[in-house]
Amino acid sequence: MLLSGDIGGTKASLALFEEDKLQCVEEKTFHSRDFSDFFSLLHHFLTSFPDISISRAGFGIAGPVQDGVCRATNLPWTLSAEELQHQFKIPHVFLLNDLEASGWGLQFLSPNKYVTLNEGKRINGNQVLISAGTGLGEAGLFWNTKIHHSMATEGGHTDFAPCNEEQVELFSYLYKKHKHVSYERVLSGFGLYQIYRFLVDTQKKEGDPEIEAIFTELEPQRLVIEKALEGLSTTCIHAVEIFISIYGAEAGNLALKYLARGGVYLGGGLAPRLLPFFKHGGFMSAFTAKGRFSSLMQDIPIYLILEDTTALFGAAHYARIKTL
Repeated sequence: MLLSGDIGGTKASLALFEEDKLQCVEEKTFHSRDFSDFFSLLHHFLTSFPDISISRAGFGIAGPVQDGVCRATNLPWTLSAEELQHQFKIPHVFLLNDLEASGWGLQFLSPNKYVTLNEGKRINGNQVLISAGTGLGEAGLFWNTKIHHSMATEGGHTDFAPCNEEQVELFSYLYKKHKHVSYERVLSGFGLYQIYRFLVDTQKKEGDPEIEAIFTELEPQRLVIEKALEGLSTTCIHAVEIFISIYGAEAGNLALKYLARGGVYLGGGLAPRLLPFFKHGGFMSAFTAKGRFSSLMQDIPIYLILEDTTALFGAAHYARIKTL
């Protein structure tokens, strides 16, 4: 049996797979912060399956993996492949970045699991994956003429580059708060709320009374999304439109860096929820606004993943094929 995991700042999913067919036989999702560390979570999951034998395990984690160890970016967790191997008696344990895992899992996506935002002219070539959720993940998939080889990056922490005067003002607003303004500061759940705050705090838009009154553990970005989708707040709508435009611009940046003529995939938890806004045109306008390369950008296919179990399948696949 294979054990697989997709470990993010908000939720953590664990699954068991039959090794031969890579068929998922059990999957559970947990709130990451309900557990003090990953070992507690994994022990909780495995107590339901006392009689199974696990030969290999692969875990995709939101953070950089170095020498079999990962300190999660948006969680106070440290994972060690060696310690997991020893503690849970699993012969082979592999850790990889969560977007790298998702990259390996793209081949298992069925057509009903994604929406095509741009048909483009798909060819066999490099691909990229960009996923905004609790944080911002990015991965490249190198086409070696036979398969796509997924590569981890920490591109979400590169410098945010504003594309118009309003975004320059947004950058200035965030710079005063954080000094280093990465794309993750903008393209994430918290980033979306920061865009809303920018509009309100700079008096460009009026604050929404319900959002302004939040003093509980409720994540305010959820309310921003709900009010934007329901058309109840022009401020929330404008915040989402800025978010979508920046998403398009950075997806285009990533596509250019990898010359991803094989396609761009949008993952993470935010894109499916904001699907109506992705279809409006602001994303594509920003994606293709690359000067002399605009026509090339129009030819790149773009797919929005609706149900992201790709990291689970990818981590399991990686564990299955990885040579020691």
